[in-house]
Amino acid sequence: MIHIIITSYNEPKATLRAVNSFLNQKIKGKFEIIVVDPFPQVADFLKKNVKDKRVKFFLDPGEGKSYALNILFQEYYGDEKDIFILTDGDVFVSENAVEQIVNKFKYSRIGCVTGKPVSIDDKNTKYGYWSHLSFAGIHRTRKKLSAKNKFLECSGYLFAIRKGVILDFPLETSEDSIIPYLFWKKGYKIAYADKAEVYVKNPSNWKDWNMQKIRNVKAHENLNKIAPNMPRTKSLLNEIKEGALFALTYPRNPKEVLWTIQLYFARLNMYLSAFKELKKKSYQDGWRQKEIVSTKPLDF
Repeated sequence: MIHIIITSYNEPKATLRAVNSFLNQKIKGKFEIIVVDPFPQVADFLKKNVKDKRVKFFLDPGEGKSYALNILFQEYYGDEKDIFILTDGDVFVSENAVEQIVNKFKYSRIGCVTGKPVSIDDKNTKYGYWSHLSFAGIHRTRKKLSAKNKFLECSGYLFAIRKGVILDFPLETSEDSIIPYLFWKKGYKIAYADKAEVYVKNPSNWKDWNMQKIRNVKAHENLNKIAPNMPRTKSLLNEIKEGALFALTYPRNPKEVLWTIQLYFARLNMYLSAFKELKKKSYQDGWRQKEIVSTKPLDF
């Protein structure tokens, strides 16, 4: 059994697209789609537009994405042969995504499988270019670590885990980092399904970009307290070691060179701002207290 969990936040049109991107696939075996959202009107919208009994709705209590996932992990706890596929309502997946992910689980020691984020932003704009460069760097790192059977963090946009291995996970960090580590500690391996693509709309202005990235850094830096022995793949030091030289090889024209240099300073500012905020208040999971409007074009 495959349980596809789509966590969303009052984005009915985008969530409908996410649901249909799974329903339109040829999925072997039994599956169901569980949409998790704290807004009842999203359930009403989906019931009106989706006439498939395999699509269910779970009213989130509004305590955060990780809190909701923990509830579902416990409610659907079962056979390790079954799979949870985790994704978001503001993205959509390729037509072969489930097949590519499931194929990785044919190996019994694979515990987590991450998909490949793909930017749908215009590369001819600065923020679009930044998203393409960042995703290219992430892809390069994951592919290298996976080939060496080393630990790698998953993508919160699309990843999957075996059921019946963990009942819950800490709320004070990003689920795409701590969940793979919990599997890794139990002796499972992490696989990269680079043909299972998930299409992402990224921030298109400075305010939204900065807000999203600072929140992500704060979540990952909290791992120092929660899992100090965890091999880190997302950190300022690793960005410098793994990404700085790669980024210099990515531009194809003078405009892109300028944007790359600007990205260096933007990400440095992002880390410094996140470190400063963490001194005042630690990261807490929550349903996007401040909306990042430019990442949700279907609903705004």
